[in-house]
Amino acid sequence: MIKWNYKFAKVGDSIPELMIKPISRKTLALYAGASGDHNPIHIDLDFAKQSGFPDVIAHGMLIMSYLGRALTDNIDQINIKEYGVQFSSITNIGDILACSGSVTDVNKRDDKKLLKIDLNVSDQNKDNKLIGYSIIEF
Repeated sequence: MIKWNYKFAKVGDSIPELMIKPISRKTLALYAGASGDHNPIHIDLDFAKQSGFPDVIAHGMLIMSYLGRALTDNIDQINIKEYGVQFSSITNIGDILACSGSVTDVNKRDDKKLLKIDLNVSDQNKDNKLIGYSIIEF
């Protein structure tokens, strides 16, 4: 895979969008097993309905991991100095996610170049699931 050449990035440039296939119960079960997060809101339909949801909902950290993958698919991990998100909406079964980001600042510190990338995960209805940022240094 050819990575996005962030070393020449300027304000307004975007990282390649990462599309995530529809969220499924299988995905949530696999994530629960791998992460140890067995909160019933993510895996137990009856519990989710008792909590006021029509179905189970995705783990927020799963969605954050997809966004992290959009970064590491395109930026050498050693250059990612900060990564933070704010959860803004629930991700449902069947949601198709788009992970994206755009450069909002380019600076220099000492002999290093710093990029600030504003990040976003939204679904097929353009509902923001996560907003965040990353600082890249090289």
